[in-house]
Amino acid sequence: MPTLCGLRRRGYTPESIRNFSERVGMAKRENTIDVSLLEFSVREDLNLKAKRVMAVLNPIKVVITNYPDDQTEDLEAVNNPEDLSMGTRTLPFSKEIFIDKDDFREVPPPKFHRLSPGKEVRLRYAYIIRCDEIIKDKNSEVVELRCTYFPDTKSGSGTSSKKAKGTIHWVSAKHAFEAEVRLYDRLFSVEDPEGEEGKDFTEFLNPNSLEIINICKLEPSLKSALPGEKFQFERIGYFCVDTKYS
Repeated sequence: MPTLCGLRRRGYTPESIRNFSERVGMAKRENTIDVSLLEFSVREDLNLKAKRVMAVLNPIKVVITNYPDDQTEDLEAVNNPEDLSMGTRTLPFSKEIFIDKDDFREVPPPKFHRLSPGKEVRLRYAYIIRCDEIIKDKNSEVVELRCTYFPDTKSGSGTSSKKAKGTIHWVSAKHAFEAEVRLYDRLFSVEDPEGEEGKDFTEFLNPNSLEIINICKLEPSLKSALPGEKFQFERIGYFCVDTKYS
């Protein structure tokens, strides 16, 4: 519910709520404020404060066929490009990784600059890979991708002239852990549910206001995250550790 306690549990900071209140101001007449203004306020605040991390909400396995079987490589990742004083963290990289299913298309649409058969993409902080083979289950669903990586394309090395148009996030399959992630949408299906004449506001409750995903793969640094701590999942959005279930 959009109470102060509810907003706090979902990761809204005191600063974002104060900034929202200042933007709205005071008026003599009752009016309705679009919730997107509140969402803008919290994004603006967390952009400066939240660590960037990698999380794959809808995972598909990628096997890098030419990467050594037992090798694990530590890569350096920036915690927040808006505040370099927040330092860096280590990301493990290995032969098997997870990427998001939305970052792969067997038949890519125009201007799709992510992974597809025969195409190349850069893994954030890591290497450029090329998709060589698709593995499907008995229902013709893609369950695994076989890829080749280019050792001289390591991020920051400056040793290769090879370029990729797209960059995607990932996590190491051997080091990632599973977590439940909750995605919240608008509570109501209309902007002002009490403004609909002759109807009760409960008629406009959005049945899809909460989506729970149980198979998310998160980078290992998040294992030590504290209740209420806030993060930006790269290329996805802002999340916090639920104080009720942690």
